[in-house]
Amino acid sequence: MLHFGRWKLLTIFLVVLAGALYTLPNLVPETVRYQINEADGSREPRGIWRYIPSSTINLGLDLQGGSYIVFEVDMNEVRTAQLESLAADVRQTLRNDPPLLPRSVAVVGEEVVVLMIREEQRDEAFERLRELNGPVTTELGQPGLAQMYDMQRDGEDPSAIRISVTDEQFTAIRQRTLSQSITVIRRRLDGLGTTDPTIARSGADRVMVQVPGADDPQEIIDLVGTQAALSFHLVDNTINPGPNGQARTPPGRTIYPVANTQPVQYLAVETRQLLTGENLTQSNVTQHPSYVGPVVGFRLDTQGALIFGDVTRNNRGRQFAIVLDDEIITAPRINEPILGGSGVIGGGYTYETASQLVILLNAGALPATLTPVEQRTVSASLGRDQIESGTLAIIIGFAAVIVFMLAAYGIFGVFSTLALLVNVVLILGGLSGLGMTLTLPGIAGIILTIGMAVDANVLIFERIREESRHGRTPANAIQAGYERALAAILDANITTFIAAAVLFMLGAGPVRGFAVTLGVGIVTSVFTAFVFSRLLAVLWLRAFKPKSLPL
Repeated sequence: MLHFGRWKLLTIFLVVLAGALYTLPNLVPETVRYQINEADGSREPRGIWRYIPSSTINLGLDLQGGSYIVFEVDMNEVRTAQLESLAADVRQTLRNDPPLLPRSVAVVGEEVVVLMIREEQRDEAFERLRELNGPVTTELGQPGLAQMYDMQRDGEDPSAIRISVTDEQFTAIRQRTLSQSITVIRRRLDGLGTTDPTIARSGADRVMVQVPGADDPQEIIDLVGTQAALSFHLVDNTINPGPNGQARTPPGRTIYPVANTQPVQYLAVETRQLLTGENLTQSNVTQHPSYVGPVVGFRLDTQGALIFGDVTRNNRGRQFAIVLDDEIITAPRINEPILGGSGVIGGGYTYETASQLVILLNAGALPATLTPVEQRTVSASLGRDQIESGTLAIIIGFAAVIVFMLAAYGIFGVFSTLALLVNVVLILGGLSGLGMTLTLPGIAGIILTIGMAVDANVLIFERIREESRHGRTPANAIQAGYERALAAILDANITTFIAAAVLFMLGAGPVRGFAVTLGVGIVTSVFTAFVFSRLLAVLWLRAFKPKSLPL
């Protein structure tokens, strides 16, 4: 236990050095570490920072300031979409050979009502529609016990069948909708380049978004709340949409406004979607000789490329409208077949608006409309005040611990103080290296970690003191003290680490911030209390060879 071989010493040195290198950027101004391009805001490490870590700890919303927004998912829209989809499935099922022709299939309230032309066909239609039913699929993709739909023959109308979505099915749909919304929101915010946003469920149908460093909540709302439902349609120039787009259209035709036109112009398009955003694999900001300024280039998947090629081959001279959220963003004329599965979207974009459209297209469409129901901005000055208060708390706690340890254990108190300093350095370095976010509860986790690290040292030193009183030599007392305290230290820290892991997996926001620093601190505390402080004790023992221990 008191022997440190060359490899052990090298490992300890490298761990402490790595912690110091990852902590150092937090003490150096950004302008020293990076060369900042004022044109586009990009950063390049300068000088020695090209070869050593240059990233710092991410500060949470409560420390850095930023935007806090709560979005509500429109579950009525989700329910309506589910019923419309169910009605379409019913029509398709009844068309199968042999066809059973219904008089009508319509969404009435929260039901799909099927009316058969011939009453005697109702039972046959009912049995066929039962094929649509099945067990509810849980969020984990496993079949549940409940059924998706409640199907009943109408007791009063002998030609009617009523189908409704069960509560269990709608609950599963709600959970999937929230999960999909969170995924899309995260992709959009990651594309914006924000630092470690926090996105989590809030209640049954809400999503909470925290974006540190974002001073304008409206910018986040515009980016996150946009539906971004993309579709491609052929334009029907035989229909005059009228000056207000209110002209009556035949079945299969829809009128949309054209973006960036003054006064607003309208075009009639074929309602059938030839392609959707699901066929999009990539988009980017680029240039094109046919347009002035930036355009958005896009590439389609294999199936989309084949459809795109057929449409442009068979419809030369017609306009091809690209519709985003019920607005035509461009409607170029097809001059020649486009067989490569790629194209551009032009329309007077700036680099900023083109980049935002690229983010939306790459992230995909939201599964339902998001409405901001709560928003607030946390000022950076409040964050600085909290940092200063947290730093002061760490200094006071650290100083009190040092005074106690020096008074109680003398030279061994010095060892524990140096171990605590290394512990804090390793915690900060670990947070920087892992790209974690430091929050105000995270600062509380650091303070708690300091106390836990001292607790481990107290266990060790009391064991050493006890062994010394039993007549052991200083070397034997130190060895026995560290050996016998190890089991208790590991038990206490492992159980605490398990609690921190559970908090991280199940918690959100401030709770996860506390769990992160606590988890990292537990690992570094065990290292510094049992390995680093023991090395200091061994070096002191070899240098001074005391006859008795000053405990």
